[in-house]
Amino acid sequence: MSPPRPTLPAGGHLVVNNRVSIPLSEFDFEYMRSSGPGGQNVNKTSTKVRLRWSVVDSPSIDGGLRQRIQETYRTRITGEGEFLVTSQRTRDQEANRADCLEKLAEMIRQVAVPPRKRRPTRPTRGSKERRLKNKKQRSRRKEMRRKPGGEE
Repeated sequence: MSPPRPTLPAGGHLVVNNRVSIPLSEFDFEYMRSSGPGGQNVNKTSTKVRLRWSVVDSPSIDGGLRQRIQETYRTRITGEGEFLVTSQRTRDQEANRADCLEKLAEMIRQVAVPPRKRRPTRPTRGSKERRLKNKKQRSRRKEMRRKPGGEE
């Protein structure tokens, strides 16, 4: 059974979440010959899709999200600041195009929520006592391995 077929977003926008929506006009699609399924058909149809999105110039995302995208996915971003996503899962160009958009949306969702700031904490008294107790046990164990009267 094949995976569910992705569909292109309606309304001309890729909706990532309730705060991030990117118009489809910001994306450039390239079509090329696929190496995926399709038999001899892959030799004559361009079903593989490469999505290019200029992260650096996009007015649809704020600076914090832009920075998190660039840090997390630096291997997918070209020197000109274009984010690249490819798909050749299916034999259908439109399905691969929708798959590219879904992949991009999922990657943006993963970095959309800024990480919480770490609040420094102190170790509890119990954790300090357990650590020292374990150190003493380890010390005794190693001490017992020594030959008796070896201290000179």
